[in-house]
Amino acid sequence: MQTVTDEIRNFLANSSGIRKMFEAGIELRKKYGDDKVYDFSLGNPDLPPPPEVGSALGKIALRAGEPFSIGYMPNAGYPALREILARKLSAEQGVKIPASSVIVTCGAAGAINVFFRSVLSAGDEVITPSPYFVEYGFYAGNFGGRLVPVKSVDFTFELDVDAMANAVNEKTRAIILNSPHNPTGQIYTRDQLQALAKIVADAEKRYGRAIYIVADEPYRFLNFDDADIPSVFEYFPHSVVIGSFSKSLSLAGERIGYIAANPAMEGIDDLMNGLILCNRILGFVNAPAVAQQILMECADAQVDLNIYRSRRAAMAEVLTDAGIKFTMPKGAFYFFPKSPVADDKVFIDALVKECVLAVPGSAFGGPGYFRMAFCVDEKVIRAAAPGMKRAVEAVLK
Repeated sequence: MQTVTDEIRNFLANSSGIRKMFEAGIELRKKYGDDKVYDFSLGNPDLPPPPEVGSALGKIALRAGEPFSIGYMPNAGYPALREILARKLSAEQGVKIPASSVIVTCGAAGAINVFFRSVLSAGDEVITPSPYFVEYGFYAGNFGGRLVPVKSVDFTFELDVDAMANAVNEKTRAIILNSPHNPTGQIYTRDQLQALAKIVADAEKRYGRAIYIVADEPYRFLNFDDADIPSVFEYFPHSVVIGSFSKSLSLAGERIGYIAANPAMEGIDDLMNGLILCNRILGFVNAPAVAQQILMECADAQVDLNIYRSRRAAMAEVLTDAGIKFTMPKGAFYFFPKSPVADDKVFIDALVKECVLAVPGSAFGGPGYFRMAFCVDEKVIRAAAPGMKRAVEAVLK
């Protein structure tokens, strides 16, 4: 008797390579012990939340006995928090954003689903540079859309604007730009956004419909070389910025994020009403009350960026010593190096034999590469060095 749809059965058969490695790590730890497994598979930050989060939780606990202290609030989030986020995002994006243009969501993933539910119709296409975060395809598919990956420039992973232009057609409804980028760490430049903006503006006139730019920015604060991260609001009238506090406050399990819409967008009131409705009817109802109250106390706090800078340097050293080629990530906390052999899965298997866990690039639409997350202790990164070298030697024999 069939228990799930054919579509879901197919998804399960080709489930996330990230999760597969995570599960492999559990088995390896059982066999060899925690200290003998070097897990770079999952972007789950190990840094504790900054002290401000603990202080906020203490205040929330004191209020817990009050009526409605953790009850329902407006579906868009606490009005006070929307004001706080509007001020923060205005400074970050360089555009004056009113609170009415911001809603609070269940993480960035919840935000993307809310947005797609609001704007996608069956058959619409969503373009994104490849490699890409694999969940994008599921998020678009949830509402009848289809993800269209467009290959980035090989090895550097810069935006291939000409390839993006060739992918735009009458079915294009949205373009996801994830910068700083998972899995490559690339940051898209102002020149690239300007070139893409002309393409999008011409396509909107040609096809008579809005093409939304979705800036997925949970890694914006992880900008190691103080690169310019231009705001999409400056170039794209039909744009939204989506983010979360999973990384900046190490609150990945608390699921707290936001959508901010370009205040210059024509029809913004209709879009915001649609987003607020979808936040409710998708079953989120509203973002978690406790997480929202944490943000009201410490939205401007963040973990120590210098710790991640040091880890990036350590992983670069380990990869270089192993003879692995890579482009230095400008942001986020991932490396996306070139596999020593064409089949990235063969190299991943060699790493697993050394108790080193990474994710094949093919899981991100980037075959021939692999991803390593450096949101782990620097000691773990350096301890993995001998196994990395042995794995390279094994596949090159």
